[in-house]
Parts: sequence; C-alpha cells; structure tokens
Amino acid sequence: MIEIMSDTLMDYIRGLSTRRKTFGAGQDLFNQGDDVESLYLVEVGVVHLVRHQANGNIAVLQRASSGVILAEASVFSSVYHCDAVAVADVSATSVPVQLIRRALRSNSDFAEGWASYLSSQLQQTRKRAEIASLKTVAARLESWLAWNDGGLPSKGEWKALADDIGVSPEALYRELSKRRISFVRNGT
Repeated sequence: MIEIMSDTLMDYIRGLSTRRKTFGAGQDLFNQGDDVESLYLVEVGVVHLVRHQANGNIAVLQRASSGVILAEASVFSSVYHCDAVAVADVSATSVPVQLIRRALRSNSDFAEGWASYLSSQLQQTRKRAEIASLKTVAARLESWLAWNDGGLPSKGEWKALADDIGVSPEALYRELSKRRISFVRNGT
C-alpha cells in the first residue's frame, strides 16, 4: 500500500512540475543559504545532500536516487541548510515549493501520501544511522544484508552499496571477496 501511495504521490508531484532540469556530475542543484524556491524529484542519477564540517570533512545527509524527493524537509524552510551535488548526471523534476505547500494545505490525499513518504524516509535514515554506527566493514555489510533480506545487489551496484554503508568501494570488495572464500570453504 505504501508503494502505491508513493507512486501516486510521485505522479501528483510530476503533475505540479513546471519543468525538468538536468545537472552534470559535480554540478550543484542548490547551495546552503539559497532561498528554497523548488522541490526536486530525482528521476535519473544520484544527488548527495551534503553539509561541510568545520574540520573540512563532508557529511552526506541524503543519497537521493531515482524516485526520491531531494531535501524534502526544505518545503518548510526559507533557505536550504545543505548543498545538493549531482554525483552522476541527473535529471530531476522541479516543482515550485509554493505549489507543494498549497497541495499540503488543500489536498488531504496528497498530505497523507506526503506523511507516508516522510515516514518511510525517516525509517531509511534510521537504518543508515544504525549501520554507520558499526565499526567494521563486515558488521556494516552484515547489518545491511539483514535489512535487505540477505540479498546482495548486482555487481554493477556494489559502489552504491559501499556508499550506502559508508565504506570505500575497495573495502567492500575486499569484504565480499573474503565472504566468497568462506562460502567456498563451507561448500556453499
């Protein structure tokens, strides 16, 4: 039911859209301090919502891929509190934030779908925080597998998995290689 509500929500948002925008890898969609004028629904590609730390590190607060609303909490803010950077070439549906606010006030089905979507995103964020709190690559991978019914994504998606669990692709590949060796030794 949540997936149906999500599809309906995304279709509704697309219907409010005034344009589709494209961004090249490395290009900013918006920057911290910019006025919130639009909401973005990522259609193709990946966008990181980042905050720059005092020590120079970058904290990735959201990894928005296809079908994900970018910086959804900004709907109720006057300025963005983070930067949004295209990690890969991105195509995004752009909707004036005022239209989203109006829909939330006037359309109870939209408001319910929005609340359901936010709840789902909060659950995903909590899962990522739990995984990020684990110290080893093995523990992070094990936790991710537990949240995802034990299945690995296809090999072409392993870099995204490494990003998702907060490790380098090389560290993930080493861990997967160790697991394959133990699978062979155990006869599986």
